[in-house]
Amino acid sequence: MTAPTTAAQPPEGRYGRRGNSESDRRLKAIGAVCGVLGLGLIAWLGGSYLLRETKINGSVPTFQVLSDSEVQLHLTVRKSDGQAGTCTVRSQGEDHGVVGVADFPVPATGSSYDATVTLRTTARGTTAELLGCTPAK
Repeated sequence: MTAPTTAAQPPEGRYGRRGNSESDRRLKAIGAVCGVLGLGLIAWLGGSYLLRETKINGSVPTFQVLSDSEVQLHLTVRKSDGQAGTCTVRSQGEDHGVVGVADFPVPATGSSYDATVTLRTTARGTTAELLGCTPAK
């Protein structure tokens, strides 16, 4: 003869209350508020980083190889009025090796700056590219 089996019940109150929907709602609300605050913080930090980095932007729309030791390029810079800075330009040779790098100052006056500058190279350059512009501190 076999004894009837009964499911073992845990002691009452040992593992918390079951089905407390008010606690569940409160935890969900706290989680949602923390999520929104976290996303807001990320958006604020990202926006301030982008705004800080975009105070001075430049481009090299055209360039011309003058000789084996010079490349002439047109440097165009958009910036905030009163913001000075420096733009770094490089030229590469036919073998993709760097043949010239130079920093060109950008004056603080005006909200744009256009200049034709000459980059000295160690060999014949085949490119002229802007590496970046940094605001003056």
